[in-house]
Amino acid sequence: MTSLLHPKKALFDDSELSPALPIVDHYCGVEVRMDKSLELQAQMGPVFDITLDLEDGAPVGGEQEHREMVAEKLLSPANRFGRVGARVHPFDHPDFEADIDTLIGSAGESLAFLMLPKPNSLADVQAACSQIDACLLRKGIKKPLPIHALIETHGALRDVQAIAAHPRIESLSFGLMDFVSAHRGAIPRYALSAEGQFTHPLIARAKLEISAAAHSYAKTPSHCVVTEFKNSSALHAAATRAAREFAYTRMWSIHPGQIQVILDAFAPSVAELDEAIEIIQAAQAAQWAPIQYRDTLHDRASYRFFWQLLERAHRTGHHLPIEIRQAYFSAD
Repeated sequence: MTSLLHPKKALFDDSELSPALPIVDHYCGVEVRMDKSLELQAQMGPVFDITLDLEDGAPVGGEQEHREMVAEKLLSPANRFGRVGARVHPFDHPDFEADIDTLIGSAGESLAFLMLPKPNSLADVQAACSQIDACLLRKGIKKPLPIHALIETHGALRDVQAIAAHPRIESLSFGLMDFVSAHRGAIPRYALSAEGQFTHPLIARAKLEISAAAHSYAKTPSHCVVTEFKNSSALHAAATRAAREFAYTRMWSIHPGQIQVILDAFAPSVAELDEAIEIIQAAQAAQWAPIQYRDTLHDRASYRFFWQLLERAHRTGHHLPIEIRQAYFSAD
């Protein structure tokens, strides 16, 4: 099997391959929670990213100490997999420049990504990326630094297609709470709940526009938080809807107990996985020509779907047969 053409090479052009980011983006802004999150990542493996928060996590007046502490975490041996990023202050905030200067200057080679919150337009994203790139050049950092954008303002949603198209953007996230607040009380509190955020028309519209824009440009759409962090069934239902109805391939976590629930919700079922394995193996044996499988015709279009399902199983930490892991994922 390993001598045959790999599905990625057989089924996709380079422009169609989106970055294979971990399913969960786990946020923490307090040092003790950062340490616990790094410990959990070491135990579970790189099935989730960690975002260290400089925006909402920093105490007022202690921003410099907080960003220096975050830089230390990035450089720590506890950052075992290189999958730790940071959310900086908004581009128009007085601390933005100091955030990127400290993080890039002290730990630029260790950063997995930077999250840009609250852009008001494409122009904000362009200016922020230019400033980040200038800082990378000034500090002599040659490692690419992906940029994630948090869509949570009217202007960013209006420009979401152009933001997704920006070459420096790797992922788009939806900022539910700030987006609701931007409507000045016109959206009820119910829309912030695990169920209401999928049924309120304005929220559903925003989620769908972000997801569609991300997929249009092979970027990763990342779903917002569920704040009822002790209600596992509500979280699982929300994560399932995010993945299966709204086409999100990544989701935020704000509590360690949410991580495995999200992974389980995003993972394919055993039946889906078994079918995908059989179809991909048969297609590869047929050198990716059309095949008949259980009285159904399959070709390259459906092969792409089933390969992406296999990838999702791998990224959620799903147990895959050893021959499948060795044939398709040994380089990961």
